[in-house]
Amino acid sequence: MKNLEQELLQYTDKINTLLARYGVKFGIYKNNVFKEQLFPFDSIPRIIENKEFRMLEKGLKQRVMALNCFLKDIYSDKKIVRDNVVPEDFIFASSGYMAECEGVNPVKDIYSHISGIDLVKGKDGEWYILEDNLRVPSGASYPMIARDLCRKSAPEIFRKIKLMDNRNYADLLRRTMDHVNTGGHTVILTPGRYNAAYFEHSYLAERTGAHLVSGSELFVENDCLYYINNDGAKERVGAVYRRISDEYLDPMNFNPGSLIGIPHIYDVFRKGNVALLNAPGNGVADDKGIYYFVPKMIRYYLNEEPVLKNAPTYLPFYEEDMKYVLDNFDKLVLKDVAEAGGYGVVFGNTMSKKQKEDFIELLKAEPRRFIAQEVIDFQDLDILDEGQIVPRKADLRAFVLMADEPMVWASGLTRFSRNPDSFIVNSSQGGGFKDTWVLSQ
Repeated sequence: MKNLEQELLQYTDKINTLLARYGVKFGIYKNNVFKEQLFPFDSIPRIIENKEFRMLEKGLKQRVMALNCFLKDIYSDKKIVRDNVVPEDFIFASSGYMAECEGVNPVKDIYSHISGIDLVKGKDGEWYILEDNLRVPSGASYPMIARDLCRKSAPEIFRKIKLMDNRNYADLLRRTMDHVNTGGHTVILTPGRYNAAYFEHSYLAERTGAHLVSGSELFVENDCLYYINNDGAKERVGAVYRRISDEYLDPMNFNPGSLIGIPHIYDVFRKGNVALLNAPGNGVADDKGIYYFVPKMIRYYLNEEPVLKNAPTYLPFYEEDMKYVLDNFDKLVLKDVAEAGGYGVVFGNTMSKKQKEDFIELLKAEPRRFIAQEVIDFQDLDILDEGQIVPRKADLRAFVLMADEPMVWASGLTRFSRNPDSFIVNSSQGGGFKDTWVLSQ
Protein backbone atom coordinates (compact mmCIF):
# COMPACT_ATOMS: atom_id res chain seq x y z
CA MET A 1 0.00 0.00 0.00
CA LYS A 2 2.86 2.37 0.83
CA ASN A 3 4.23 2.03 -2.69
CA LEU A 4 0.85 2.96 -4.15
CA GLU A 5 0.76 6.06 -1.95
CA GLN A 6 4.20 7.04 -3.18
CA GLU A 7 3.06 6.61 -6.79
CA LEU A 8 0.28 9.14 -6.22
CA LEU A 9 2.77 11.81 -5.17
CA GLN A 10 3.76 12.46 -8.75
CA TYR A 11 0.19 13.56 -9.51
CA THR A 12 -0.12 16.17 -6.74
CA ASP A 13 0.66 19.19 -8.91
CA LYS A 14 -1.43 17.92 -11.81
CA ILE A 15 -4.48 17.35 -9.63
CA ASN A 16 -4.17 20.74 -7.91
CA THR A 17 -3.95 22.36 -11.35
CA LEU A 18 -7.13 20.57 -12.41
CA LEU A 19 -8.87 21.54 -9.15
CA ALA A 20 -8.00 25.17 -9.87
CA ARG A 21 -9.30 24.85 -13.44
CA TYR A 22 -12.60 23.45 -12.19
CA GLY A 23 -12.91 26.29 -9.69
CA VAL A 24 -12.60 24.11 -6.60
CA LYS A 25 -12.18 26.94 -4.15
CA PHE A 26 -13.54 28.25 -0.89
CA GLY A 27 -14.13 31.85 0.01
CA ILE A 28 -13.49 33.75 3.19
CA TYR A 29 -14.32 37.25 4.36
CA LYS A 30 -11.44 39.03 6.00
CA ASN A 31 -11.50 42.71 6.94
CA ASN A 32 -14.83 42.97 5.08
CA VAL A 33 -13.24 41.77 1.85
CA PHE A 34 -14.29 38.54 0.11
CA LYS A 35 -11.34 36.48 -1.06
CA GLU A 36 -11.37 33.16 -2.86
CA GLN A 37 -8.51 30.74 -2.53
CA LEU A 38 -7.71 27.20 -3.49
CA PHE A 39 -8.18 24.42 -0.97
CA PRO A 40 -4.77 22.71 -1.31
CA PHE A 41 -4.99 18.98 -2.03
CA ASP A 42 -2.45 16.45 -0.80
CA SER A 43 -2.38 13.21 -2.77
CA ILE A 44 -1.24 10.93 0.09
CA PRO A 45 -4.58 9.51 1.28
CA ARG A 46 -5.76 8.78 4.79
CA ILE A 47 -6.35 5.01 4.93
CA ILE A 48 -9.00 3.47 7.18
CA GLU A 49 -9.18 -0.29 7.57
CA ASN A 50 -12.56 -1.86 6.85
CA LYS A 51 -13.00 -3.17 10.41
CA GLU A 52 -12.17 0.24 11.82
CA PHE A 53 -14.66 1.91 9.50
CA ARG A 54 -17.42 -0.47 10.58
CA MET A 55 -16.84 0.59 14.18
CA LEU A 56 -16.94 4.26 13.17
CA GLU A 57 -20.08 3.65 11.12
CA LYS A 58 -21.86 2.08 14.09
CA GLY A 59 -20.88 4.92 16.41
CA LEU A 60 -21.77 7.67 13.93
CA LYS A 61 -25.21 6.23 13.23
CA GLN A 62 -25.84 5.95 16.95
CA ARG A 63 -24.80 9.54 17.57
CA VAL A 64 -26.90 11.06 14.79
CA MET A 65 -29.97 9.07 15.83
CA ALA A 66 -29.61 10.38 19.40
CA LEU A 67 -29.15 13.95 18.19
CA ASN A 68 -32.31 13.67 16.09
CA CYS A 69 -34.19 12.38 19.14
CA PHE A 70 -32.87 15.32 21.14
CA LEU A 71 -34.03 17.87 18.57
CA LYS A 72 -37.50 16.38 18.39
CA ASP A 73 -37.72 16.31 22.17
CA ILE A 74 -36.35 19.78 22.82
CA TYR A 75 -38.86 21.41 20.48
CA SER A 76 -41.78 19.46 21.96
CA ASP A 77 -42.03 17.68 25.33
CA LYS A 78 -38.53 18.51 26.66
CA LYS A 79 -38.41 15.27 28.62
CA ILE A 80 -34.62 15.38 28.75
CA VAL A 81 -34.88 18.70 30.60
CA ARG A 82 -37.62 17.52 32.97
CA ASP A 83 -35.52 14.47 33.81
CA ASN A 84 -32.53 16.72 34.65
CA VAL A 85 -30.25 15.25 32.00
CA VAL A 86 -29.63 18.60 30.30
CA PRO A 87 -30.12 21.87 32.25
CA GLU A 88 -32.96 24.05 31.01
CA ASP A 89 -30.79 27.16 31.11
CA PHE A 90 -28.31 25.45 28.86
CA ILE A 91 -30.93 24.94 26.15
CA PHE A 92 -32.51 28.37 26.13
CA ALA A 93 -29.18 30.18 26.42
CA SER A 94 -27.91 28.49 23.25
CA SER A 95 -27.56 30.84 20.29
CA GLY A 96 -28.78 27.95 18.12
CA TYR A 97 -32.08 27.53 19.95
CA MET A 98 -34.99 29.04 17.99
CA ALA A 99 -38.26 29.62 19.81
CA GLU A 100 -39.99 29.83 16.42
CA CYS A 101 -39.40 26.08 16.01
CA GLU A 102 -41.38 25.10 19.09
CA GLY A 103 -44.05 22.56 18.20
CA VAL A 104 -43.03 22.35 14.54
CA ASN A 105 -42.33 18.84 13.27
CA PRO A 106 -40.30 18.46 10.07
CA VAL A 107 -41.36 15.95 7.42
CA LYS A 108 -41.00 12.41 8.80
CA ASP A 109 -39.53 13.84 12.00
CA ILE A 110 -36.05 14.10 10.49
CA TYR A 111 -34.14 17.14 11.71
CA SER A 112 -30.56 16.49 10.63
CA HIS A 113 -30.64 15.02 7.14
CA ILE A 114 -26.95 15.71 6.48
CA SER A 115 -24.64 15.65 9.51
CA GLY A 116 -20.94 16.43 9.44
CA ILE A 117 -19.25 14.85 12.45
CA ASP A 118 -15.65 15.90 13.13
CA LEU A 119 -13.33 13.29 14.62
CA VAL A 120 -9.66 12.84 15.37
CA LYS A 121 -7.69 9.69 15.99
CA GLY A 122 -5.54 9.93 19.08
CA LYS A 123 -2.06 8.51 19.31
CA ASP A 124 -3.61 6.00 21.70
CA GLY A 125 -5.48 4.54 18.70
CA GLU A 126 -8.89 5.74 19.90
CA TRP A 127 -11.21 7.91 17.82
CA TYR A 128 -12.67 11.00 19.52
CA ILE A 129 -15.58 13.17 18.42
CA LEU A 130 -14.59 16.84 18.44
CA GLU A 131 -17.87 18.40 17.34
CA ASP A 132 -21.18 17.83 15.60
CA ASN A 133 -22.21 19.95 12.63
CA LEU A 134 -25.96 19.76 12.08
CA ARG A 135 -26.83 23.08 10.49
CA VAL A 136 -25.22 23.46 7.07
CA PRO A 137 -22.19 21.12 7.12
CA SER A 138 -20.01 21.42 4.04
CA GLY A 139 -17.03 19.63 2.54
CA ALA A 140 -18.25 16.43 0.85
CA SER A 141 -17.64 17.80 -2.65
CA TYR A 142 -13.87 18.10 -2.16
CA PRO A 143 -13.04 14.40 -1.67
CA MET A 144 -15.64 13.54 -4.33
CA ILE A 145 -13.97 15.54 -7.07
CA ALA A 146 -10.45 14.77 -5.83
CA ARG A 147 -11.07 11.01 -6.02
CA ASP A 148 -12.51 11.43 -9.51
CA LEU A 149 -9.45 13.36 -10.68
CA CYS A 150 -7.09 10.87 -9.04
CA ARG A 151 -8.84 7.99 -10.81
CA LYS A 152 -8.52 9.74 -14.15
CA SER A 153 -4.88 10.64 -13.55
CA ALA A 154 -3.76 7.22 -12.26
CA PRO A 155 -6.40 4.59 -13.10
CA GLU A 156 -3.93 1.73 -12.72
CA ILE A 157 -3.45 2.53 -9.03
CA PHE A 158 -7.16 2.20 -8.32
CA ARG A 159 -7.28 -1.12 -10.14
CA LYS A 160 -4.70 -2.51 -7.73
CA ILE A 161 -6.39 -1.69 -4.43
CA LYS A 162 -9.52 -2.99 -2.73
CA LEU A 163 -11.19 0.28 -1.96
CA MET A 164 -14.77 1.28 -1.16
CA ASP A 165 -16.04 3.57 -3.91
CA ASN A 166 -16.92 7.07 -2.71
CA ARG A 167 -18.75 8.05 -5.91
CA ASN A 168 -22.10 7.19 -4.35
CA TYR A 169 -22.39 10.33 -2.20
CA ALA A 170 -24.67 11.97 -4.75
CA ASP A 171 -26.89 8.88 -4.72
CA LEU A 172 -27.06 8.93 -0.91
CA LEU A 173 -27.91 12.63 -0.95
CA ARG A 174 -30.56 12.14 -3.62
CA ARG A 175 -32.08 9.28 -1.62
CA THR A 176 -32.15 11.53 1.44
CA MET A 177 -33.82 14.39 -0.42
CA ASP A 178 -36.36 12.12 -2.15
CA HIS A 179 -37.27 10.45 1.15
CA VAL A 180 -38.72 13.67 2.56
CA ASN A 181 -39.89 15.31 -0.68
CA THR A 182 -43.52 16.37 -0.25
CA GLY A 183 -44.25 16.32 -3.97
CA GLY A 184 -42.43 18.41 -6.54
CA HIS A 185 -38.90 19.28 -7.54
CA THR A 186 -35.85 19.21 -5.30
CA VAL A 187 -33.73 22.35 -5.21
CA ILE A 188 -30.44 23.35 -3.65
CA LEU A 189 -30.80 26.84 -2.24
CA THR A 190 -27.59 28.89 -2.40
CA PRO A 191 -27.01 32.41 -1.11
CA GLY A 192 -25.01 32.98 -4.28
CA ARG A 193 -21.63 33.25 -5.89
CA TYR A 194 -19.94 34.92 -2.94
CA ASN A 195 -20.69 32.19 -0.43
CA ALA A 196 -17.65 30.34 0.92
CA ALA A 197 -18.93 26.96 -0.33
CA TYR A 198 -20.50 28.02 -3.63
CA PHE A 199 -18.46 25.46 -5.58
CA GLU A 200 -20.03 22.72 -3.49
CA HIS A 201 -23.55 24.01 -4.04
CA SER A 202 -23.19 23.93 -7.80
CA TYR A 203 -21.28 20.64 -7.83
CA LEU A 204 -23.85 18.80 -5.72
CA ALA A 205 -26.69 20.21 -7.82
CA GLU A 206 -25.02 18.87 -10.94
CA ARG A 207 -24.32 15.46 -9.42
CA THR A 208 -27.78 14.97 -7.89
CA GLY A 209 -29.84 16.50 -10.69
CA ALA A 210 -31.37 19.03 -8.29
CA HIS A 211 -32.02 22.60 -9.42
CA LEU A 212 -29.56 25.17 -8.11
CA VAL A 213 -31.55 28.24 -7.13
CA SER A 214 -31.23 31.49 -5.23
CA GLY A 215 -33.89 32.97 -2.99
CA SER A 216 -35.14 35.29 -5.74
CA GLU A 217 -36.14 32.25 -7.84
CA LEU A 218 -38.47 30.83 -5.19
CA PHE A 219 -41.80 32.12 -3.96
CA VAL A 220 -44.72 31.05 -1.81
CA GLU A 221 -48.27 30.85 -3.08
CA ASN A 222 -51.30 29.22 -1.46
CA ASP A 223 -49.16 27.56 1.23
CA CYS A 224 -46.89 25.89 -1.33
CA LEU A 225 -43.38 26.67 -2.56
CA TYR A 226 -42.61 27.24 -6.23
CA TYR A 227 -39.67 28.11 -8.42
CA ILE A 228 -39.58 29.82 -11.78
CA ASN A 229 -38.13 27.58 -14.51
CA ASN A 230 -36.18 28.75 -17.54
CA ASP A 231 -39.39 29.22 -19.52
CA GLY A 232 -40.82 31.50 -16.87
CA ALA A 233 -43.36 28.94 -15.64
CA LYS A 234 -43.84 28.10 -11.99
CA GLU A 235 -43.21 24.57 -10.71
CA ARG A 236 -43.87 23.06 -7.31
CA VAL A 237 -40.94 22.44 -4.95
CA GLY A 238 -41.14 19.54 -2.50
CA ALA A 239 -37.68 19.59 -0.90
CA VAL A 240 -35.11 22.34 -0.34
CA TYR A 241 -31.53 21.46 0.52
CA ARG A 242 -30.78 24.86 1.90
CA ARG A 243 -27.23 26.13 2.17
CA ILE A 244 -28.06 29.34 4.00
CA SER A 245 -28.22 29.90 7.74
CA ASP A 246 -31.46 29.73 9.73
CA GLU A 247 -31.67 33.42 10.46
CA TYR A 248 -31.55 34.38 6.76
CA LEU A 249 -33.99 31.74 5.53
CA ASP A 250 -37.25 33.68 5.88
CA PRO A 251 -37.41 37.44 6.52
CA MET A 252 -41.03 37.14 7.64
CA ASN A 253 -40.23 34.67 10.41
CA PHE A 254 -36.57 35.22 11.27
CA ASN A 255 -34.21 38.08 10.39
CA PRO A 256 -36.37 40.75 8.72
CA GLY A 257 -33.33 42.25 7.08
CA SER A 258 -32.50 39.12 5.06
CA LEU A 259 -32.24 39.74 1.33
CA ILE A 260 -31.41 36.15 0.41
CA GLY A 261 -34.32 34.30 2.01
CA ILE A 262 -37.83 33.49 0.82
CA PRO A 263 -40.75 35.22 2.54
CA HIS A 264 -43.07 32.70 4.23
CA ILE A 265 -41.05 29.59 3.32
CA TYR A 266 -41.07 28.68 7.00
CA ASP A 267 -44.87 28.86 7.03
CA VAL A 268 -44.94 26.31 4.19
CA PHE A 269 -42.51 24.13 6.14
CA ARG A 270 -44.61 24.48 9.29
CA LYS A 271 -47.66 23.19 7.40
CA GLY A 272 -45.69 20.16 6.15
CA ASN A 273 -45.86 21.23 2.50
CA VAL A 274 -42.12 21.35 1.91
CA ALA A 275 -39.09 19.65 3.45
CA LEU A 276 -36.15 21.79 4.54
CA LEU A 277 -32.81 20.00 4.76
CA ASN A 278 -31.50 20.52 7.42
CA ALA A 279 -34.41 21.60 9.58
CA PRO A 280 -34.31 25.10 11.10
CA GLY A 281 -33.39 25.13 14.78
CA ASN A 282 -30.74 22.42 14.55
CA GLY A 283 -28.13 24.78 15.91
CA VAL A 284 -29.16 24.01 19.47
CA ALA A 285 -27.81 20.46 18.99
CA ASP A 286 -24.42 21.40 17.57
CA ASP A 287 -23.75 24.06 20.16
CA LYS A 288 -20.33 23.18 21.59
CA GLY A 289 -21.81 23.31 25.07
CA ILE A 290 -24.55 20.81 24.18
CA TYR A 291 -21.81 18.54 22.78
CA TYR A 292 -20.89 17.77 26.40
CA PHE A 293 -24.26 16.06 26.88
CA VAL A 294 -24.36 13.87 23.74
CA PRO A 295 -23.09 10.70 25.48
CA LYS A 296 -25.87 11.22 28.04
CA MET A 297 -28.36 11.64 25.18
CA ILE A 298 -27.31 8.30 23.72
CA ARG A 299 -27.93 6.58 27.03
CA TYR A 300 -31.17 8.50 27.62
CA TYR A 301 -32.85 8.09 24.22
CA LEU A 302 -31.33 4.85 22.92
CA ASN A 303 -30.50 3.04 26.16
CA GLU A 304 -27.06 2.24 24.74
CA GLU A 305 -23.49 2.99 25.70
CA PRO A 306 -21.75 5.40 23.31
CA VAL A 307 -19.57 3.64 20.75
CA LEU A 308 -17.45 6.74 20.12
CA LYS A 309 -15.96 8.97 22.80
CA ASN A 310 -16.16 12.70 23.26
CA ALA A 311 -12.93 14.52 23.90
CA PRO A 312 -12.71 15.01 27.72
CA THR A 313 -14.74 18.19 28.15
CA TYR A 314 -15.49 20.57 31.03
CA LEU A 315 -18.27 23.12 31.38
CA PRO A 316 -17.30 26.22 33.38
CA PHE A 317 -21.08 26.55 33.79
CA TYR A 318 -20.68 23.98 36.57
CA GLU A 319 -18.82 25.10 39.68
CA GLU A 320 -16.70 21.94 39.93
CA ASP A 321 -15.75 22.17 36.26
CA MET A 322 -14.86 25.83 36.60
CA LYS A 323 -12.50 24.94 39.45
CA TYR A 324 -10.86 22.25 37.32
CA VAL A 325 -10.45 24.63 34.39
CA LEU A 326 -8.86 27.32 36.54
CA ASP A 327 -6.53 24.81 38.22
CA ASN A 328 -5.47 23.24 34.90
CA PHE A 329 -5.74 26.21 32.55
CA ASP A 330 -2.39 25.70 30.84
CA LYS A 331 -3.25 22.10 29.89
CA LEU A 332 -6.57 22.88 28.21
CA VAL A 333 -7.99 24.25 24.97
CA LEU A 334 -10.82 26.75 25.40
CA LYS A 335 -13.58 27.12 22.80
CA ASP A 336 -16.25 29.76 22.32
CA VAL A 337 -19.46 27.75 21.84
CA ALA A 338 -20.87 30.15 19.24
CA GLU A 339 -17.81 30.16 16.94
CA ALA A 340 -16.96 27.82 14.06
CA GLY A 341 -14.32 27.30 11.40
CA GLY A 342 -11.46 27.20 13.87
CA TYR A 343 -12.26 30.65 15.24
CA GLY A 344 -12.70 31.23 18.96
CA VAL A 345 -10.23 28.47 19.88
CA VAL A 346 -7.39 29.28 22.27
CA PHE A 347 -4.78 27.10 23.96
CA GLY A 348 -4.06 27.95 27.57
CA ASN A 349 -0.33 27.29 27.24
CA THR A 350 0.10 29.82 24.41
CA MET A 351 -1.28 32.83 26.26
CA SER A 352 0.70 35.56 27.93
CA LYS A 353 0.08 36.28 31.60
CA LYS A 354 -2.08 39.28 30.71
CA GLN A 355 -4.06 37.31 28.12
CA LYS A 356 -4.74 34.60 30.69
CA GLU A 357 -5.90 37.11 33.26
CA ASP A 358 -8.23 38.78 30.76
CA PHE A 359 -9.59 35.47 29.50
CA ILE A 360 -10.24 34.11 32.99
CA GLU A 361 -12.09 37.30 33.87
CA LEU A 362 -14.28 36.83 30.77
CA LEU A 363 -14.74 33.14 31.57
CA LYS A 364 -16.00 33.92 35.06
CA ALA A 365 -18.35 36.58 33.70
CA GLU A 366 -19.76 34.38 30.90
CA PRO A 367 -19.27 30.71 31.89
CA ARG A 368 -21.98 29.44 29.51
CA ARG A 369 -20.07 30.92 26.57
CA PHE A 370 -17.10 28.52 26.76
CA ILE A 371 -16.14 24.90 27.03
CA ALA A 372 -12.72 23.55 27.95
CA GLN A 373 -11.21 20.34 26.62
CA GLU A 374 -8.15 18.26 27.23
CA VAL A 375 -5.73 18.67 24.35
CA ILE A 376 -5.84 15.37 22.50
CA ASP A 377 -2.50 14.52 20.97
CA PHE A 378 -4.06 13.28 17.78
CA GLN A 379 -2.25 11.49 15.01
CA ASP A 380 -0.16 13.16 12.37
CA LEU A 381 -0.56 12.18 8.75
CA ASP A 382 2.13 12.47 6.10
CA ILE A 383 1.75 15.31 3.61
CA LEU A 384 3.92 16.60 0.79
CA ASP A 385 5.27 20.05 1.65
CA GLU A 386 7.67 21.77 -0.74
CA GLY A 387 8.93 18.45 -2.02
CA GLN A 388 9.37 16.88 1.42
CA ILE A 389 7.11 14.36 3.16
CA VAL A 390 6.39 15.74 6.62
CA PRO A 391 3.88 14.90 9.41
CA ARG A 392 0.98 17.24 10.11
CA LYS A 393 -2.09 17.14 12.37
CA ALA A 394 -5.26 15.98 10.61
CA ASP A 395 -8.92 15.41 11.45
CA LEU A 396 -11.79 13.70 9.64
CA ARG A 397 -15.23 15.07 8.86
CA ALA A 398 -17.52 12.08 8.42
CA PHE A 399 -20.87 12.52 6.69
CA VAL A 400 -24.02 10.81 7.91
CA LEU A 401 -27.17 11.09 5.80
CA MET A 402 -30.62 10.27 7.12
CA ALA A 403 -33.39 8.79 4.97
CA ASP A 404 -35.39 5.79 6.19
CA GLU A 405 -32.20 4.91 8.07
CA PRO A 406 -28.89 6.64 8.81
CA MET A 407 -26.22 6.10 6.15
CA VAL A 408 -22.52 6.76 6.68
CA TRP A 409 -20.59 7.72 3.56
CA ALA A 410 -17.59 5.41 3.11
CA SER A 411 -15.22 8.33 2.69
CA GLY A 412 -15.00 11.74 4.29
CA LEU A 413 -13.10 14.99 4.30
CA THR A 414 -9.65 14.67 5.85
CA ARG A 415 -8.29 18.13 6.65
CA PHE A 416 -4.75 18.84 7.76
CA SER A 417 -2.80 21.74 9.13
CA ARG A 418 0.03 23.07 6.99
CA ASN A 419 1.57 24.66 10.07
CA PRO A 420 3.85 22.19 11.90
CA ASP A 421 3.00 23.79 15.26
CA SER A 422 -0.77 24.00 14.85
CA PHE A 423 -3.66 21.73 15.81
CA ILE A 424 -6.11 23.85 13.76
CA VAL A 425 -6.94 22.16 10.45
CA ASN A 426 -9.83 24.26 9.09
CA SER A 427 -9.68 25.54 5.52
CA SER A 428 -10.40 29.05 6.80
CA GLN A 429 -7.22 28.79 8.87
CA GLY A 430 -5.03 27.78 5.92
CA GLY A 431 -5.42 24.00 6.07
CA GLY A 432 -5.45 21.57 3.17
CA PHE A 433 -7.32 18.36 2.45
CA LYS A 434 -6.73 14.83 1.29
CA ASP A 435 -8.80 11.87 0.15
CA THR A 436 -10.00 9.28 2.65
CA TRP A 437 -9.64 5.67 1.54
CA VAL A 438 -11.82 3.08 3.25
CA LEU A 439 -10.56 -0.39 2.43
CA SER A 440 -13.26 -2.78 1.26
CA GLN A 441 -11.75 -5.85 2.94
